[in-house]
Amino acid sequence: MRSVWSGNLAFGLVSIPVKLGSAVSSHKISFRQVHLTDQGRVRYQKTCELDEEVLTAADIGRAYETPDEQLVEITDADLRALPLPTAKTIEVSGFLDAASVDAMQLDTPYFLAPASPAANKPYVLMREALARAGKAAVGKFAMRNSEHLALIRAHDDVLLLQTLRWPDELNSPAEAAPKGSVSISDSELKLADTLISALGEADLTSYHDEYAQAVEALVTAKLEGSELPAAEQAGPGKVVDLMAALRASVEQAKGGRGEGAGSGTSGASGASGASGASATDEAADGDDRTGHASVTELKSSRRSGAKKTAAGKKATASKSSGTRSGGTGSGGTRSSGTRSAGAKSASAKSAGTKSTASKTAAAKGGTSKAGARKTAATKKTAAAKKTAASRRKAG
Repeated sequence: MRSVWSGNLAFGLVSIPVKLGSAVSSHKISFRQVHLTDQGRVRYQKTCELDEEVLTAADIGRAYETPDEQLVEITDADLRALPLPTAKTIEVSGFLDAASVDAMQLDTPYFLAPASPAANKPYVLMREALARAGKAAVGKFAMRNSEHLALIRAHDDVLLLQTLRWPDELNSPAEAAPKGSVSISDSELKLADTLISALGEADLTSYHDEYAQAVEALVTAKLEGSELPAAEQAGPGKVVDLMAALRASVEQAKGGRGEGAGSGTSGASGASGASGASATDEAADGDDRTGHASVTELKSSRRSGAKKTAAGKKATASKSSGTRSGGTGSGGTRSSGTRSAGAKSASAKSAGTKSTASKTAAAKGGTSKAGARKTAATKKTAAAKKTAASRRKAG
């Protein structure tokens, strides 16, 4: 662990030599500025505004600027000589429940580590005492030209120090709060509660920085000369029906977890058109009732009913086909035309009867052709007989 500060942790009359190291790391993407013409890096030089001389680190010091723009030089030796007990010591002045600290006040976390083997025992003593009491210690220390307020608590096998923002650094949230009066109904709250329950507990270990990954993929594509990843186009935001959005969100969340959505979500598809308060209340209250059919069950029931209807139509069509296929002659032809129209109607009503209707139409078409051929043969025979009779009379 790289130390960024070292000193003592004063716990009453117990003094623990400690060193401070960062508890977090960053994968923030950083870019360099380049000259677009030749890709040369852009360098910054520090110059004196009076004589425009280019300066090195050894030439640069620090100064405090007063309100009337006077500069007072402050050296490192001046800072080291400041009469601050917190310059090399974190003085614990009290304890509190860590959960009572406003999240807005929490800042950077650091690991506190014992600076020597001799510090191990008092270090472990303080860690165990804080863990048993369920408390966090509060103290101050100076680091990097600033004094910091700190919260120290037990975290697994270490002491974790988290710097806090000073109370007067916290801005009032009044300007960020919604203006005017906003009313929320019990139904909306119930649906929101259901959505929170449906989404479940968040696993922070499953989250990752997709922006950093996307930039790395972009860099790789440019280096390899391959196709650049396409950006996803987000649609414009718009105000939606709150109840409809909540119901749809609950159904989607439960569906994603492999659960049936509650009856409170059954009105998601038509919620935008629902205006009655009673219908809204009933839909929301349905999330708290048991024994109600879920949306999935209702859809399954409808599909089952549709299948039964299609099966009944198919059976009827088969019987009709068997009975009608015996018809011949001109009457059979007319009957075939009628049946074909009936088959088309059945096809429009149910996809399941299309195949049967097609087969029936084909059979009827065959019957019609056979009937037509019989009729033509009969007409030819009758004409031949008439011709023979005419010849006999003429003879």
